[in-house]
Amino acid sequence: MTNVRFSPSPPSTPLSAGSPGEGGGLEGGEGHKTLAPALKQNFRERSVAFALAALLIFLAVAAPGFFQPQPLLSLLTREAPTLVMACGMALVIISRQIDISVGSQFAVCSVCAGLLAAMKWPLTLVLPASVGMGAVLGAFNGALVAGLRLPSIVVTLATMVTLRKGLDWLRQGEFVNLPDGVQWFGLGQTAGQWTLIVTAVMLLALLALAMKNLSAGRFIYAVGSDAEAARLAGIRPQLTTFCVFVFMGALTGLAALMNVAQSPQVDPKSGTGLELKTIAAVVVGGVAISGGRGNLWGVFVGLLLLACINPALTHLHVQAYWEKAIQGAIILLAVVADGVKSRKINR
Repeated sequence: MTNVRFSPSPPSTPLSAGSPGEGGGLEGGEGHKTLAPALKQNFRERSVAFALAALLIFLAVAAPGFFQPQPLLSLLTREAPTLVMACGMALVIISRQIDISVGSQFAVCSVCAGLLAAMKWPLTLVLPASVGMGAVLGAFNGALVAGLRLPSIVVTLATMVTLRKGLDWLRQGEFVNLPDGVQWFGLGQTAGQWTLIVTAVMLLALLALAMKNLSAGRFIYAVGSDAEAARLAGIRPQLTTFCVFVFMGALTGLAALMNVAQSPQVDPKSGTGLELKTIAAVVVGGVAISGGRGNLWGVFVGLLLLACINPALTHLHVQAYWEKAIQGAIILLAVVADGVKSRKINR
């Protein structure tokens, strides 16, 4: 998928409703007439894909046990909820915002979904309830950020701590026991695992298409690139920002239910550190932390790269504490690369 950037146009030039690259200040792959600019534009995504491929080839030689089907299936299943949240986080960061409360939102939605399931609610009702709870939490963040124009880092830091500590006080560490038929949606482990994986990948594909082809997707890129220019072009930046936070919350609620389905119990401390994992996948996957650039397929590859590190270290008999150090180095390289690219663009 081609990255999209918003280039300020004079107020007298209306924003085109056509596809990216058709005037109005939106520049996309169709506006490039040579191969070189397109290659430069997707350099980050291709670099991450190359790093992932190199790691997999190395593991195929040094640790072939890494590719055993069941452990790989379990790995993809564990990362499916994270992929769903990373899609939402990508939209938040593209719009030049941040949400570090998603881990706490995830825990709240997981416990709420577990309690409803324990009350014998059918999964067909638990699903919209969990998604709705997440959307409400996201709307609260969005109202403060977009409505009162408070810094998103401050708002979501406050809600992260408040939600986490409030849940700790309410549950006192007590797990929620789930009734039969909730784990794996009653489909059995293998079918349930594939259901989660296919759901996450299909959501990724749909959002990637929407971000490229729908006006709402182009509005997000526009607001993240230059909110004032977007306003002059007829876009409402505050409404766009609010909707992005609501959508992030809704995806968090969906991811929470996907996590609940993987265990017979719900841990009230679930989601701890998940905000950092999703942000890392987004940044490593090529989304500019400064907003306005990036695509969801790069996020998918970035998440796979980070997810493979821990099992790779296990198969290579390397101490597990190296995982965070390696992940930190990868994230640092990604941020430095984004900074260098931004400076070149601004020159």
